[in-house]
Amino acid sequence: MNTILTAAVAVSLLTSAIIVLRWGHTVCEGSLPSSRFAFCAILFTSGLDVGLIMFPLTEFPVYAAENTYQFANPLAVEFGMWGFLVWALYFLTTFYFCAVEPKLGLFEIPAVKFVNNGVIIATCAFTGFLFLSYLPSYIEGISSAAQYGLVAVVVLSAVLSSTDVKYVKILSIASVWLFFALIAFLWIDSDMGLGGFLGSAANLGDYFVNLHRFVAPMSDYHAFYLFWWFAWSIMIGQFVSRFLSPMKTRNLLITLLVIPSIPIAIWFSVLYYYHAYALELSDTVKFCLITVGVVFVINSLDSLIRLYTVNLGTTVDKLGRGNYIVFNALAMFTLIMLYQFTPFEIQWVGLTVIALYCVIYVLLCRRRELLLGHTR
Repeated sequence: MNTILTAAVAVSLLTSAIIVLRWGHTVCEGSLPSSRFAFCAILFTSGLDVGLIMFPLTEFPVYAAENTYQFANPLAVEFGMWGFLVWALYFLTTFYFCAVEPKLGLFEIPAVKFVNNGVIIATCAFTGFLFLSYLPSYIEGISSAAQYGLVAVVVLSAVLSSTDVKYVKILSIASVWLFFALIAFLWIDSDMGLGGFLGSAANLGDYFVNLHRFVAPMSDYHAFYLFWWFAWSIMIGQFVSRFLSPMKTRNLLITLLVIPSIPIAIWFSVLYYYHAYALELSDTVKFCLITVGVVFVINSLDSLIRLYTVNLGTTVDKLGRGNYIVFNALAMFTLIMLYQFTPFEIQWVGLTVIALYCVIYVLLCRRRELLLGHTR
């Protein structure tokens, strides 16, 4: 599988480079254009989940101890799992759904549409299942009843947010400001000051020096991250492309590579200071981490629920608000519960998406004249 994954990453990055070189001046625009800040907020909160908040402090020690990652410091490795280069996958799909799909309609082909919606629903439920599985490590001593109850509240909140796109926008923007507030709070709590922060952030330089090492999976855990990015790439591209205000293709690539990476880099640098100086997290800090993490899960789920309900035509307008909420909340919570009895892995979804990429490429080659006619 790692060979397939390596080839898929390399081809995706090469394709992104070709798109920028060939169609860099092409202007992309979504069907529901929003402000640049709103677009970036939706992109950031839809494309990331609670792992961004909770994983780094548990992963830093692993990266420091295992030989596989000794080419760079733990902060650089962590950033490589979440930042910069991997966002090129979102660029590829965002460009496609802005500039190509409206002309060709490949995702309206029944077989493609079926697989696409299956991927969305499976990943949405699996995201909820991961949150359920990791809750005991996020909240020490949480009871089973509280565990399932919190997941139910998260699912219901996501469904409610998905009922109207304006709620998705509002929640995304509010979440970004909440995330910035969390960064500021931990910065003050750690007493690192500006010098401590800059000293911690300087470790990020190892990532860019070793950028090539992150193209191919260096371990099974890194492969898991790359498969996760592939699993999300088509879904996020479909969703966020709708909110893109007019922007040249080359600027879109820069935006997707740089803008989300800045808050990720700042956040990880603050957390790395806690790791480097073995600072303990107070109960207040833990509560804030969990709160923002929960909000990020809601943001991820509401965008996916919104996406598959629009694709399937099971919208609020068609079902009615009450039926829409009950149906989606029960269906998603049921799927999350069922995952406990399956050996399902996100790698399977990633492989399915890679296969879908291949199918789309073949279909594009067959309709090349339409594509060229649209992009000139």
